Amino acid sequence: MPAERLLPTTEAEDLIKLTREIARDALAPVASRYEEECRFPREQFRLLGRSGLLGLPYPEQWGGGGLSYEVYLQVLEEIATAWMSMGVGLSVHVMSCFALAEYGTDEQRTSLLPALLEGELLGAYALSEPQAGSDAAALTCRAVLGPSGYVVDGVKAWITHGGEADFYTTMVRTSPDGGRGISCLVVDAATPGLSAAAPERKMGLTGSTTTQMIFENAVVPADRLVGQEGAGLRIALSALNSGRLGIAACSVGLAQAALDEAVAYARERSQFGRPIIEFQGMEFLLADMAAAVESARATYLEAARRRDRGLPFTRQASIAKLIATDSAMKVTTDAVQVFGGAGYTRDFPVERYMREAKVPQIFEGTNQIQRMLIARELRKM
Repeated sequence: MPAERLLPTTEAEDLIKLTREIARDALAPVASRYEEECRFPREQFRLLGRSGLLGLPYPEQWGGGGLSYEVYLQVLEEIATAWMSMGVGLSVHVMSCFALAEYGTDEQRTSLLPALLEGELLGAYALSEPQAGSDAAALTCRAVLGPSGYVVDGVKAWITHGGEADFYTTMVRTSPDGGRGISCLVVDAATPGLSAAAPERKMGLTGSTTTQMIFENAVVPADRLVGQEGAGLRIALSALNSGRLGIAACSVGLAQAALDEAVAYARERSQFGRPIIEFQGMEFLLADMAAAVESARATYLEAARRRDRGLPFTRQASIAKLIATDSAMKVTTDAVQVFGGAGYTRDFPVERYMREAKVPQIFEGTNQIQRMLIARELRKM
């Protein structure tokens, strides 16, 4: 049952209709097979690009859609409802374009952004390292400016689209000055000295490749520096504020998919001579699932509207990420319960949804980090 949406314009309504058609016809039918085969859906990303969905929240002058976050996130949710790996991948691509769109020079935007936003290229976001996850300021991947550009050495970890992306928005250390010594480079995938390690063997989102990216004397042209040297951590954290809204929307989409499957199964499955949806215990379980989905959706939309109006939204983004991802974990777990023993098998998608719901509680800042950020913002009030 599609989510009921109050959209701001008829154009937004048409966009959601288009997205649902793509999700129904091109994404949902192949999702389970691609996940089972650990197969990266590159052609499906090209389809999103040709349909104008890869750059929705960025200005039209650079090939984007010029849409509000309120609308973009609802498109993202629809895609994640059909296929979580595609939703997460779209969110990561949009976040990887953030540095150029918000902090790049006009020349950088004009030369690089159209290909990134119009679907020709796919991006990745490289911040984390093996020993620098939640503590991003501790990263050690080093970039030294030489005659030919920045010479980069080090390892990035947990990179979505690693080995598949065409460019990597990469945070590197250009001085030993802690968080003030980090800079942002846009690195082409074909850069000599840049390689991908073997993909991680993950619990879920197996259609979304995640790897370490290894830099060994990789030379990146100096004109690929975004912003000033030392501004990288500020750029990274600003991108994460918006990226958390993307993960919140994806998590709501995943929870909606689990709710839809659970309701359909409860209507069809009979015990003691009647559908199990008529039993009060099942009614209450499904009602709680629906309440969790709609509450999480309202939370991310409130944060998005604040962003669209230029208001501070750091606290609201963290709340949305926290609420939506915890809700998705609960709703998908309850969906397996609705199916009973059948839900524990791979004959139904709810077991996959449950596995996929775990990692959103971890990436884009763990939910423990979100609680710290929320508390920090409260102390400032």
